[in-house]
Amino acid sequence: MSKVDLDVAGNSSKRERYEVLYASMKALLESERDVIANMANVAAVLKEHFGFFWVGFYLVKDTELVLGPFQGPVACTRIAFGKGVCGTAWKERRTVVVPDVEAFPGHIACSALSRSEVVIPIMHKEEVVAVLDIDSEQLDFFDESDVFYLEKMVSLLNF
Repeated sequence: MSKVDLDVAGNSSKRERYEVLYASMKALLESERDVIANMANVAAVLKEHFGFFWVGFYLVKDTELVLGPFQGPVACTRIAFGKGVCGTAWKERRTVVVPDVEAFPGHIACSALSRSEVVIPIMHKEEVVAVLDIDSEQLDFFDESDVFYLEKMVSLLNF
């Protein structure tokens, strides 16, 4: 594996940090073909550089999402189609941003410390194959810059 510079100045804007991380992550992911290894590195990089409460992937297996690589506390292992934020993103095939998880109907609380959430579906040949789930301990944490760059980052994963 080639060395990839993942250092980002802590005082940079969120967009600047995402730009630098995207370029570095692209180089990192291009050097590895295994999608599980790449998901593990994506989760680690995002957790490390943004300090999110929880970052991880759920993979579509039959009628459920099954926990994949993640960083953070113990998580729910299976989520049904259309249930919770992750299942909703899968069913609706769109990114879902939840400013306050307590206000989301049917939210699945893996941790009471999670306050806001963003879930990005990952597509392959017109089908959702996985989702990237990120939780924050702060209310209303995620914005359009998170959505833009996270969607761009998951597009680097080759399923």
